Amino acid sequence: MADDRLLLGIDIGTSSSKGVLVALDGGIVAQHSLPHGFEMPQPGWAEQDAEAVWWRDFRAISRALISEADIDPARIAGVAVSAIAPTMLPLDADNKPLRPAILYGIDTRAAAEIAELNDMLGEDAIFARTGQELSAQSVGPKALWYRKHQPELFRQTRKIVTATTYLVFRLTGRFVVDNYTAPYFTPFFNVHELAWQGDWVERVCPLEWLPETAWSAERAGRVTREAAEETGILAGTPVAVGTADALAEAVAAGAMADGDLMVMYGTTLFLIQTTAAYRAQRELWASAHLRPGAAILAAGMSTSGALLAWFRDELAAADAAAAEERGVNVFALLAERAAATAPGAEGLITLPYFSGERTPVNDPHARGVFFGLTLRHTRAQLYRSCLEGIAYGLRHNIEAMGPAPRRLIAIGGGAQDALWLQICSDVTGLPQDVPRETIGAAYGDAYLAGMAAGLFDDWRTLQERWVKIDRRIEPNPRTTKIYDDLYAVYRDLYRDTRRHMARLSTMDA
Repeated sequence: MADDRLLLGIDIGTSSSKGVLVALDGGIVAQHSLPHGFEMPQPGWAEQDAEAVWWRDFRAISRALISEADIDPARIAGVAVSAIAPTMLPLDADNKPLRPAILYGIDTRAAAEIAELNDMLGEDAIFARTGQELSAQSVGPKALWYRKHQPELFRQTRKIVTATTYLVFRLTGRFVVDNYTAPYFTPFFNVHELAWQGDWVERVCPLEWLPETAWSAERAGRVTREAAEETGILAGTPVAVGTADALAEAVAAGAMADGDLMVMYGTTLFLIQTTAAYRAQRELWASAHLRPGAAILAAGMSTSGALLAWFRDELAAADAAAAEERGVNVFALLAERAAATAPGAEGLITLPYFSGERTPVNDPHARGVFFGLTLRHTRAQLYRSCLEGIAYGLRHNIEAMGPAPRRLIAIGGGAQDALWLQICSDVTGLPQDVPRETIGAAYGDAYLAGMAAGLFDDWRTLQERWVKIDRRIEPNPRTTKIYDDLYAVYRDLYRDTRRHMARLSTMDA
């Protein structure tokens, strides 16, 4: 008799949440998604409500999946959740959020606190202990900002957590963060010892405010009765420690071997390369992997899909109307029109730094630029230039990572955009494998749920049965040559304008 047990994976992303029920052989039984937004109450700020977005979406998706698939919840053998990370969410003595969560690197409010912590602890010492430099991605400076700027709330705080930790707490009653996400609490976590470093934590907040740490695929606990009533999941169901959305995406892509590089095309662009040994680099983020004996080197751009959404909303009203009339997705129409233009957008270059930039420039003051505009340029060329600018940023990050990766695996919502993928392969000169299932992190979460439930004890089933490559995107050598010349201008353009970007930021303050 076939084993009919199912695994539940739910991912809470920047712009949407997705969930899947997956059979043990990797087949998707049901999937459900919900859109949501995030707030930008001031320039450089990005926040999200833990209750009204994270927990609400989790509850709604779990119930929708059970209902739509018409299954007995007893068939769900394990649950795992991933979420945007790192986020800074303070909780009070009753474990209630005190304010909206401060998001990851797209929130650049803590530039002064980064400088303060660097002066206090020493940049070299921070890098030596944590393997990362302080940046807009780091939780530590945001916690310090919170202490300085919202002292009344700070005095009520009893926990500081990230999104996955909060959701796992709501499911199990346990506060735990995985060893991949904890290093992004820089400068609080010693990546060499896989432990909080109390002497530095206490400079900002009490050590007991931070969650305990564990491996992503370990069991955090079981669904409580209260959580069962809210989610429809059976009480007692095993729950994984879970991880950040990006690492769950890497699992979904099967990027588990040394040299595998996952490229996640989403609201932001994120890269994770699996490495056999820990390899810290100042411009990037090194961290632990899902398991002992492996490490990752990660990179991230602040705006990719977010830039395309901005273009749609602010510059493409006519395209949106035409797409609605034709009954097609507006991004499909924008891509169709951009594909009809020549590579290089007739000498137009976009710096995609519309919300500062993460790696490898690590500059919260970076600004978006359309460079080379003429009266001949069309909206289609502007859109193509946005896609090309993101691809130049991808190439910049890949070059910063060092030796060429063994293979690239494209995943996330943007992996369904054929033009975007082709431009990225042409700009980097590298082929990309696209898995059959591109739903992303939620699919990886389902596998982690199986690990936590004891149904899988290694990654062989993931590689052999779950992840199937659907197609390969090959670069066009002639187009790559065009982009090589333009990429050199792209690199010089940021270098030559960054001081002016910094000046503009001070004028905004």
